[in-house]
Amino acid sequence: MTDKKNKLEHIAVIMDGNGRWAQKRGMPRTVGHKKGAETVKEITRAAGELGIKYLTLYAFSTENWQRSEDEVNALMDLLREYLKSDIKELQENGVRIIFIGERDMLATDIVEQMKKVEEETINNNKMVLCIALSYGSRQEIVNAARRIAVLFKRGDIEPEDIDIKMFSDMLYTKDIPDPDILIRTSGEHRISNYLLWQLAYAEMFFTDTLWPDFSRKELEQIIQDYQTRERRYGKV
Repeated sequence: MTDKKNKLEHIAVIMDGNGRWAQKRGMPRTVGHKKGAETVKEITRAAGELGIKYLTLYAFSTENWQRSEDEVNALMDLLREYLKSDIKELQENGVRIIFIGERDMLATDIVEQMKKVEEETINNNKMVLCIALSYGSRQEIVNAARRIAVLFKRGDIEPEDIDIKMFSDMLYTKDIPDPDILIRTSGEHRISNYLLWQLAYAEMFFTDTLWPDFSRKELEQIIQDYQTRERRYGKV
């Protein structure tokens, strides 16, 4: 499905609607997050089988820290479970995991487990699963600007050395191509401080489907739709 006219390497997803999925069923929001974690496994598996090389998932934003303490704690516990229990299948399927975001905002044990998973999967080459965790794109861009400022202050670069490639190389995603597709579930039509630099030329797909109900079939439909779009990158 990825060998037609539009090159497709990288899909980015804003996984929205877990809480609403649960509330519609009269259940706590945490139940929706657990169901959403199952969808992560299904879509990761499907993306690999469909030949997608990079899949970036918006798991937890820097703004999400403002949610209730109970919900944040439940999400962190779910993350701990994911990091410990799902590594075997990812290894078997040749999936490399990397994390982007503000790690200093996370608990020490989670950061250590993230590092362990990254190290254990570093040689896997079928697909890269990039998880945006405690991530905010504005902060990522600010951090990149600071790094460039340090290089200038040390005398390592001149202002004319700063270009798009240098700036891109200062971002968390420096080793990952920009997304070809952005998918956001749950009917919202915004990008919520997600990959602001990287999404410059991505094709946008917004679906009313809540993330726990998002399926391989809908992913395939989005890919088919993507192949019909004309991508001009600013050209005529």
